Amino acid sequence: MAEIRRDEAMTLRAAPEVERRRDAERTRADIIDVATDEFANRGYSGARVDEIAARTRTTKRMIYYYFGGKEQLYLAVLERAYGEIRAAERGVDVDHLEPVAAVRRLAEVTFDHHEAHPAFIKLVGVENAQQAAHMTHVARLVDLNSSAVDLLRGVLERGQRAGTFRSDVDALDVHMMISAYCFFRVANRHTFAALFDRDLLDPTNRQHYRTMLAEMVIGYLRRS
Repeated sequence: MAEIRRDEAMTLRAAPEVERRRDAERTRADIIDVATDEFANRGYSGARVDEIAARTRTTKRMIYYYFGGKEQLYLAVLERAYGEIRAAERGVDVDHLEPVAAVRRLAEVTFDHHEAHPAFIKLVGVENAQQAAHMTHVARLVDLNSSAVDLLRGVLERGQRAGTFRSDVDALDVHMMISAYCFFRVANRHTFAALFDRDLLDPTNRQHYRTMLAEMVIGYLRRS
């Protein structure tokens, strides 16, 4: 009985600490949510930590406590944004799909993700406008994105061994091909519509463009 009471006392003492960690995680996630919108819409230079603090009902001091500064917050935003697309890709069980089906599914995942996360497209544009001055110093981001190419490379090698795919394809080229199509469709939506009177995000054309992407990539990969 005494042993049970000691266990109960330890659990009660631990509970407040667990709740504090959960509160900190929620606060950190809320800050990143708002910061994502702020950086995506205002750019790195235009974003204001004061504005982020006001919108999260916290203080600038607390943001610095959690992240260390504006640049660190920006990098946390980028890391989560890239982490989400990489997690979606890892969610595809490529090992149990034929190479053609696996490539098709990976292309569709990118298509769906980019459409659903326009802030991600804007953030990539923001970082390119900065000549990738921030992210190149973060090994975690480089490693995170290299995993996407490694995943694709494994699928391509299986397709090559099976005689389905050409032997001269490069995984990074294919990754670029998929990313370029999906990125353009969201990033250039408004200018494309102004020039050609076609909304690339019109729901009635969605499946057409989704299928078009997969067929384009698979057509490039197939042996002639």
